[in-house]
Amino acid sequence: MRVLGALFRRLFLTRVLALHDAGKLAFFGQLAPLADRRFFLRHLSPVRKKRWVVYVKPPFAGPEAVLAYLSRYTHRVAISNSRLLRLDEDGVTFRYKDYRRSASDRQQVMTLVADEFIRRFLLHCLPRGFHRIRHYGLLAAGTRKAHLERARQLLAIARPATNEMTTEPLDPRPPYPCCGGRMVVIQTFQRCHPPRGPPSAAALSGNPAP
Repeated sequence: MRVLGALFRRLFLTRVLALHDAGKLAFFGQLAPLADRRFFLRHLSPVRKKRWVVYVKPPFAGPEAVLAYLSRYTHRVAISNSRLLRLDEDGVTFRYKDYRRSASDRQQVMTLVADEFIRRFLLHCLPRGFHRIRHYGLLAAGTRKAHLERARQLLAIARPATNEMTTEPLDPRPPYPCCGGRMVVIQTFQRCHPPRGPPSAAALSGNPAP
């Protein structure tokens, strides 16, 4: 795998540099200096020193099946809770699909020891610094608003009309200092008339106070 990673790194960087020399790469904004070949080579220099990890094996049903398989991981976890059947001293038992079998016999059950199950599950966890595919592009959560506004300016498209929601009036009730909820005013007393205390136990029982 290390040899394959070095080969893929060389081919990838060579073809990226060829696209740059052919003028097929465009850089804007803060990346504009990368249009200069010297700056571009300096930018690629740290990448050449990193170890690239490449995992390749022949697909069972062609590249279309690979794309369909990878697309499911852009918005789902490696295994859903509904596929987990049992956890005991023998290991973790779960359901899986064996696509080499016929459709009627495709659902199979497998039991793995806990450490092997965790190892396989962690193969689907992205390394630190990586994000899922849906986090990139114009609709990335961190820069969605700025990118869409910039795209509208470049395309000379007006901002879509939005239905302005009527703002609710501010709640005049004071917030409670402990929980932050709104206090409900039951009764208001005037300054010159202090509030009357609760009746005494003697008054409630009907016996006069001594």
